[in-house]
Amino acid sequence: MIQIIPAIDLMEGRCVRLTKGDYGQKKVYDGSPVDVAKQYADAGVQRIHLVDLDGAKAGEPRNLKTLEAIAGAVSCQLEWGGGIANSEALQAVFDAGATHAIAGSVAALRPERFESWLSCYGSRMILGADVRDGQIAVKGWLEQVPVSIDALVERFLPLGLRECIVTDISRDGMLQGPSTPLYQRLQKAFPKVSFTVSGGISSVEDIRTLDSLGLQKVIVGKALYEQHITLKDLKEWLPNA
Repeated sequence: MIQIIPAIDLMEGRCVRLTKGDYGQKKVYDGSPVDVAKQYADAGVQRIHLVDLDGAKAGEPRNLKTLEAIAGAVSCQLEWGGGIANSEALQAVFDAGATHAIAGSVAALRPERFESWLSCYGSRMILGADVRDGQIAVKGWLEQVPVSIDALVERFLPLGLRECIVTDISRDGMLQGPSTPLYQRLQKAFPKVSFTVSGGISSVEDIRTLDSLGLQKVIVGKALYEQHITLKDLKEWLPNA
């Protein structure tokens, strides 16, 4: 059964959503991040996806107080991405309450650093692979590097990589459905890695299709905020509901 992971994107301590990763196309939502996280946890989700958009742009975590508040309010797992550029930042994220840390820019630009983190923290580390036009995007999706997802996974797999979140930036926030063939291909090519679908989820049918294809995790963001999908709709995939 596929695992549902609701997303909370943070800017200045508030819930927001971007469109295609464009900081100029920002929508701010009324609910406080802590209240939203409690709502998800109360519904039975096992993990919440938290993104520090300010941190991704600045190259260092900027919303750790919000992470601390969320960690103090819920008991589910919290995966955190954005601004984790060095070991000090990574430790700060774990100290603030994250159970898992997502590294994207570091993995692509300084792979030896991510290798050392995998060696130290093991399954708590998640590879973040954000794709635009076939290339990996870094630094809050503001730059691209000529590295493929496959090359990254192949490099880190022997060192204990077990989770990878793949975001198709062209689908992010568009509510037009995920890039399903991409995830099918990756899961078949690397069966030891759990790939998380990210970007484009627009309906319960999208999730049912991914589940039927054997994909293991899916991040749901804008569709929840815009009520295209409700928490009630997700109950069949929430074992703790």
